[in-house]
Amino acid sequence: MSVKERSVKERFLAFSPTDYRYAVEDLRAFLSEEAFVKYKARVEAALAKAFASKGILRKELCEEIVRACEEVSAEEVYEEEKRTRHDIRALVNVIRRKVSEEAKPFVHLCATSYDIVDTANALRYKDALEKVIIPDLLRLESVWMRLALREKDTLQIGRTHGQHAVPITFGFAIANYVHRLGTCILRLKDAASNLVGKFSGAVGAYNALSLIFENSDDVEAFEREVLGILGLKPALISTQIVPAEHFLELVHAVIACFSVLANFCDDMRNLQRSEIAEVRESFEEERQVGSSTMPHKRNPVGFEGVKSLWKRFMPQIVTMHLDQISEHQRDLTNSASQRYLQELLVVFDFCVRRLTRISERLEVERENMRRNFEISKDFVTAEPLYILLALHGHPNAHEHVRKLAFEAYREGKSLKEIAMQDKEIAYYMQKFTERQREIVFNAEKYVGIASKKVERVVEYWKQRLNIHL
Repeated sequence: MSVKERSVKERFLAFSPTDYRYAVEDLRAFLSEEAFVKYKARVEAALAKAFASKGILRKELCEEIVRACEEVSAEEVYEEEKRTRHDIRALVNVIRRKVSEEAKPFVHLCATSYDIVDTANALRYKDALEKVIIPDLLRLESVWMRLALREKDTLQIGRTHGQHAVPITFGFAIANYVHRLGTCILRLKDAASNLVGKFSGAVGAYNALSLIFENSDDVEAFEREVLGILGLKPALISTQIVPAEHFLELVHAVIACFSVLANFCDDMRNLQRSEIAEVRESFEEERQVGSSTMPHKRNPVGFEGVKSLWKRFMPQIVTMHLDQISEHQRDLTNSASQRYLQELLVVFDFCVRRLTRISERLEVERENMRRNFEISKDFVTAEPLYILLALHGHPNAHEHVRKLAFEAYREGKSLKEIAMQDKEIAYYMQKFTERQREIVFNAEKYVGIASKKVERVVEYWKQRLNIHL
């Protein structure tokens, strides 16, 4: 069996759908278990480099440790863990086997397990976000920007509470998601850049390092140097673990962004209902199957799939809040639960990529949008009529127009026809300006500044996110 064949077979022997259905290959270098071991080894290597920079470890011994850290594999660490029953001690033992007797004492010197684990997690999550996930989000944002601009003048009936409201444009509806996603991207960037590590020892008080450095400033400077080699900053204070809020804020940012995707999917899925039919997911007619029994079906499976995955991972924020609680300087109640954070990141990015593909090929049914607008165009003029009557002095404009609207419903007439026959409002209607007369009974013109707002929102986020369309 070839390596490729074995890899495919192992994929389908996995327990988690994240592995066999939703994997993002570009994230394996950061979020796989092999990657996690490599990142932990990088922290051990940074420690050796910091000792060498202080003259505590000879350069050639440091180079031995660094090389050994680069050669470590998850397979050998896991094999050693069968004996030690401790993951970090297993990693340390594997590294020590690869170096000389003289170098061995400096492997993991003054470190506790979560100096390594929390720092490695912060580094790999930061890398995954900045190198893969945020660029993927920017691509989705770009697609939505182009869609919004393309459809900025496409007339659509607005909807509130699932009912027809007043007109907008389809581009305006999309621009709202451009703005929401842009806000989330900035929040996610901040959360990634604010991730911190630690090198403060078993209870966070630098007990071990204080045996080497007498001055407290030197102790903290050494921690900064270890983390600086990795491109991280230290927590201002920690226990055996970094303060939970840094990882919590990251998950908050991811799930808030995921929720925007889910909301978009709900809107698009509802617009794809047969009786509405204003948009469609692209469908590969030559081979794609919509139903196992109804050959005619074109289901919104992409939108529904993203919403389903959001439902699975959104509650993970509750777990992260539970992980804020750790007794005294440390307990192990977060050690298992935090191992699933990378699954959230992988599935979230899978959904970002899927939604990007769907949005690029989204079919906009402009004729059906016009048809649905026509259903309510006579009655949505109730709002501009009431506002103009009030503006020109009618003392009870809203109630009067409400009665006129229901009279129109009962008699099967247009609101305009009923209003033009109403003597009570004739006096006020004479005061309307030419522009107001042009708009008041012409719902097609009653779209406010929807088109201009699309342009402004897109331009704003192009500047904030440095996107070039």
